[in-house]
Formats: sequence, structure tokens, C-alpha cells
Amino acid sequence: MPRRRGKFIPPPSHLSRVLEQLNAGPRLALNGLRRVSLTLAARNDHMGARHFIKEELPRIRWANPLLDIAVQKVPKTRDETWAPLATVEFQDGTTSSIDMSNKWSTTIAKELMDLAGGEPWKAYKSAALAAGHPVLPGEEKERLAQITKRRKTTTTKASSPEELEAQVQEMLSAPSRPKTGAAAILP
Repeated sequence: MPRRRGKFIPPPSHLSRVLEQLNAGPRLALNGLRRVSLTLAARNDHMGARHFIKEELPRIRWANPLLDIAVQKVPKTRDETWAPLATVEFQDGTTSSIDMSNKWSTTIAKELMDLAGGEPWKAYKSAALAAGHPVLPGEEKERLAQITKRRKTTTTKASSPEELEAQVQEMLSAPSRPKTGAAAILP
């Protein structure tokens, strides 16, 4: 007689993963807005704006179903240089622009929420900063990239072979260097 196995528990469905992402905190509810329009390159440029459209814009749409959101992907040649732009139109008719060039998607979302998030956003942001938590999910990747970029710019390159040899010897004799191979196994 075959053995009876336990019940099969299916993995989370695609729909449940999408809903989990859309409902992730904080809720990106915008107050007093009529329209948000985004303009960016159709291909090969404006990566922060592209990631914003992919990661943060669905959450904004989920929290604000009546908000008019327009995304214009404009063809751009290599010779052209223009910045991606987010134009926010308020209920009273005033407009404001957010420059999205050379920014992470989380930075763009924070700027948009600072502009139209209202008191709930300010309260959430201050509580998250006071607790030392990231304000938006994915912000820790941005911080890590900035630290890595700073480290790369602060390292100096050796100009002569003697200096390079001295740097290699210093790295090899550093006490914080992890042991590998037989040195890691033997006492």
C-alpha cells in the first residue's frame, strides 16, 4: 500500500503576490491632486523614472483610483539631452514639476509624496525616520548604492608599480583578511 503523504500546500499565487506588493506600507495616497503626467525617454535612458513607473506607480494608482495619471514615453536620440519630468496638477489649477533625472524610484516617490501626501504622509515619514526604518521599501538598496559609490570615489589609484606592490602587501597582511583554503581549516 502506498504511503500517504501530507497535504500539498500550493505556493502563493501570482495574484496574491501582486496584491501583497500593492498593499505594502505605506499607502501612497495623494491629497488634492487632479492629474500626474510623466514624460520620459521611450528607450535606453531615464532609468530611475522607468523603475518609478514599474515599482511605485502601480501602488499610487491602487491608492488613488480616481487620479488621472498619464505616462508619455517620447522617442529620444543619443544626441538629445533632456531630463524626465513629472508634472503634478492640483485641484486648484496650480502645477508643480519634479525633475526625475539621476534619481532612484524611491526618491521620486518620496518627492511626490512630500508634495501631495498630506498630514498622514508627514506623520508616517517622521515616525519611520525616528525609528531608523526606511521610509519606503527598497530605500535600503539606494543607501547601499550611495555608500558603495562613495567608497569607489575615495579609493586612490597607485601611480607606480612600487605603490601598487605596497598596497597588495598591506591587503594581504591585514589582520581583518579572512583565511581561505588550508589556512581556514588548520589551527
